[in-house]
Amino acid sequence: MKIREKFILLSIILLLAVAGIYIVWKPIIWTLVFMGPVILLGISDILQTKHSIRNNFPVIGNFRYLLEKIRPEIMQYFVETDTEGTPINRMFRSLIYQRAKKTNDTTPFGTQMDVYRAGYEWIDHSLYAVDHKDINPHPRVLVGGADCKQKYDASLLNISAMSFGSLSKNAILALNIGAKKGGFAHNTGEGGISPYHLEGEGDLIWQVGTGYFGCRTHEGNFCPDTFAKKATLDSVKMIEIKLSQGAKPGHGGILPAAKNTEEIAKIRDVKPHTDVNSPPSHSAFSSATGLMGFIKLLRDKSGGKPIGFKLCIGKKPEFIDICKAMVSTGIKPDFITIDGGEGGTGAAPIEFSNSIGMPLREGLAFAHDTLMFYDLKKDIKLIASGKIFTGFHIVRMLALGADMVNSARAMMLAIGCIQARECNTNTCPVGVATQNKSLMKGLNVPNKAERVTNFHHATLRSFSELVGAAGIRNLSELNRTHINRRISMTEVMNYSEIYPSALRKEV
Repeated sequence: MKIREKFILLSIILLLAVAGIYIVWKPIIWTLVFMGPVILLGISDILQTKHSIRNNFPVIGNFRYLLEKIRPEIMQYFVETDTEGTPINRMFRSLIYQRAKKTNDTTPFGTQMDVYRAGYEWIDHSLYAVDHKDINPHPRVLVGGADCKQKYDASLLNISAMSFGSLSKNAILALNIGAKKGGFAHNTGEGGISPYHLEGEGDLIWQVGTGYFGCRTHEGNFCPDTFAKKATLDSVKMIEIKLSQGAKPGHGGILPAAKNTEEIAKIRDVKPHTDVNSPPSHSAFSSATGLMGFIKLLRDKSGGKPIGFKLCIGKKPEFIDICKAMVSTGIKPDFITIDGGEGGTGAAPIEFSNSIGMPLREGLAFAHDTLMFYDLKKDIKLIASGKIFTGFHIVRMLALGADMVNSARAMMLAIGCIQARECNTNTCPVGVATQNKSLMKGLNVPNKAERVTNFHHATLRSFSELVGAAGIRNLSELNRTHINRRISMTEVMNYSEIYPSALRKEV
């Protein structure tokens, strides 16, 4: 007899038994308070045809869906080790929380990492280490080439692109106020400049994506006049043209209908409560030369502020063509942000997150060496974006050629993200990546803003200690020879060997 038939038979027997006992003992009727809903659930399972498990195994089949729903939490809190979790493991998540809260961020008893596994990396230290107190704990990077009239003195570490819409207004406020207090910049993401970016009074990097949100016509094309009004705001320090994003290169941004509120739709000039999918490429230009013309247009309309672009490296000849266009037109961006295929996102098709886009380290090394080959690097600052959680991660990016770095997910963790991975469902339990007002109320803006500042300062302190341990006084001394990677149990190579460039003088 099948489970379904057994359930039906057992239900009939129980109901008849209750009816029989009720004749002599009335209180038995109260058992239906518990028994009734279970029987009704089972009947519902049998009558529905959508789920085979529920149909074949009434009542008990529902436990499968319950367990599946809480599987991520079970894995995160009870199964995975400190070094196994993805996208960000427990070790790094705990470190970010500790630094954000200004609690003890040291670790006892030695490393938990397997230093003999392939892929393990470290920086060479020096017997003649420099006291980190003699190193600037808050290094700055001046962004702006010869044609830039309003150069920006940026922090080494800034907040990477995350839009209002993807994040809640409380999250945006906390990030921006934290950036203001800590003296670093906040990238708006392609969603444009919201009132909450301005309310915090923090320095902004305005990202202009393919949807031109905040500077578009009703048809979705770029509007120079609308752009000029916002680009000249005092808070806007740099402007970044988003060509592609590491987590979904070749695919436009995605804002689910559930998160597209009336307020967000008004800011973006789109229809509310609908899915908003940005085009995969720009309509304002369609070539490398066209990109240079667009850079010049934005520079002129912004009053000479630093203009750059962000991309994940894909087809190498296309980036080479961009460099050739810089040479032929004489127009150069003030900065280029390199995103990696491992970058984060609020929503993306899994194939794009998993199987497209060059990883950051390879992309950064290629971009740097190509700029060097065309004698462009001296005029352009390189920004690395993707999984920057610690001081060592900053060291690694600078060794590969970056001048500064951006971090998004670490900043989300600093304001309370628990890696629930519900960013695309509008159900973020901590109010970071949701437009649900009842959920975002749990995010205390002043408290979380302080944590953003704390994390930034502690991470840069860690960075200065690391470069000091390597005997480096000036960041320009940091190069690929300083970072080593284990290739196998018996083979170790440094970055200059893994990412060779004939243009670099090996030390």
